[in-house]
Amino acid sequence: MKKLTKEDIMNVDPLKKDLGKSWIKVGMSTCGVAAGADEVYSTLIEESKKRNIEIDIRKCGCQGACSVEPLVEVNVEGLPKVLYGRVTKDVAITILERHVRNKKLLHDYIFEIN
Repeated sequence: MKKLTKEDIMNVDPLKKDLGKSWIKVGMSTCGVAAGADEVYSTLIEESKKRNIEIDIRKCGCQGACSVEPLVEVNVEGLPKVLYGRVTKDVAITILERHVRNKKLLHDYIFEIN
C-alpha cells in the first residue's frame, strides 16, 4: 500500500471526512436494524428538519453492544461524547430536544460516556 499524500487526503469523499463539531451516528449493523435502528435514523432525520436543528446525522456500523441496540452516539460541542442504548423513536426525539438543543444528557439511556 502506498503512502497517502496531501492530495490524496484532499480528494477523500466529503461524506467520509470528519463529521465536524456536532454529530449523531446511528448504529446500522444487522442487530441494530433488527432492533429498530432504521426507524430511529428516519426519526432523527425528519424531526431535526421539522425542529430546525442543524446537526450531521450519519449511519455507522457495529458499535459492539448488541444487547442494547439500537445504539445512537451523540457528539455535541461542549459536552462529552455519549452512546445511548435502547433508543426508540420517542427517545430519538428527546435526544434532539434535550441533548442537542438544550445540552442536557438523558441519563436513563446512557450506555457509555467518553
